[in-house]
Amino acid sequence: MMAQHEQNTEFMWKLYNPSIPSFIHDLACTPAIQRLKGVGMNCGCEYTSFPLFKNLKNYSRYSHSIGCALIVWKFTQDVKQTIAALLHDISTPTFAHVIDFLNGDYMKQESTESDTATTIEASSEIMTMLNTIGLTLKDVADYHQYPIADNDSPKLSADRLEYTLTNIVNYHIASYEKAKVWFDNLVADSNEHNEEELMFSNLDIAEQFSLAALHTSRIYVADEDRFAMQSLAELLKKNIARGILNVADLYRTEKEVISLLSNDTMATADWNQFRQLRHIFSGSNHPEAKVVIAKKRYINPYILGMGRVSDHSATFAKALRSFLETPLDKPLWAE
Repeated sequence: MMAQHEQNTEFMWKLYNPSIPSFIHDLACTPAIQRLKGVGMNCGCEYTSFPLFKNLKNYSRYSHSIGCALIVWKFTQDVKQTIAALLHDISTPTFAHVIDFLNGDYMKQESTESDTATTIEASSEIMTMLNTIGLTLKDVADYHQYPIADNDSPKLSADRLEYTLTNIVNYHIASYEKAKVWFDNLVADSNEHNEEELMFSNLDIAEQFSLAALHTSRIYVADEDRFAMQSLAELLKKNIARGILNVADLYRTEKEVISLLSNDTMATADWNQFRQLRHIFSGSNHPEAKVVIAKKRYINPYILGMGRVSDHSATFAKALRSFLETPLDKPLWAE
C-alpha cells in the first residue's frame, strides 16, 4: 500500500461531534460496516502516480459514513436518521464510483445504490441491533427520506457536507481550522421551498465555503480523475471477462481485489500500468485517446433568511457558471 494510506481522515470526526454515541460505535463494529475501511472515497485515483493525488491521507467509506452519522446526530439528535446516514454506503463496491463507470452510469453515478436494503438485511448483527433499538429495515435503508442526511444537489446535506469538508482539508484547499469555522456557522432550518436543509448563518462564511467546495468539484471532474476512473473500470471489466475476478469480488475490499489481480501475470501487468499513470494529455492524435464524461457535483448553499449563495455573491455565481459550462469532451490519454 502507498505511503498516503499510512494516515487517515478520522480526525475530522471531532469537528462534527465531540464524541461518538454508543449506538453508532456498536453498529460501526459490525463486519458489514468494517468492510468499508477497505473501500476508498477517492475511487482508486489515489493508486495512480498523478501528482494531483499525491500525499493524500487515506479517506475511506468507513470514515465518511461515521462522519455523516455524526453530522446528522448533531443537527437532529434523531437515532433513526443518524443510523440511516451511517448505513447509506454499506453496499458500496470496491473502488466505489469506478463501478458506476464499469456499469456505464458515469453521469448519474447511482448504479450501486440499489443494494443498500439487501446488504443491511443480510447482516444479522445489524438487524439484531435495529430490533433492540426498536427500528425496522424501512426506517434506515433509504437515507434519501431524511433531507438533513441527503437531498438533491445543489442543496447541502450531511453526506455532501462531509465529503466536501474532508476533501477540502485532504487536498489542502483550506485548513482544518477554517473548516471548523465554516461548520460552526451551520444551522438546520427551512429553505426557500420550506424543506429542512443544512444552511449557513453568515453570507461571507457561506461564500468562502462555496468557493472552496467548487474547488473540490473541479477535482472530481479533472482530466486525471476521469481518466483514472475510466481506466480502472476497463481494467476490472477486462479481468472479470478473463475470470480473474467475478462480480461478487467487487464487494470485498480494495486490498483483496488487488491481491486477486496479483495472482495473474497479465492482470498484474494491467494493475502496474494503472499504478504508473503519471502525466495526462489531451488531443485526438493518440491511438489510445478516449473521451470520458462524468457527473458534475457542486453545492450552492442556502443562507438563513436570504437565499442561495449565487444570489448574493457575484464571485461565486461567475465561478459556478464557468464550472458548469466547462466541456468534458476532449480526448485524453496518459503515460
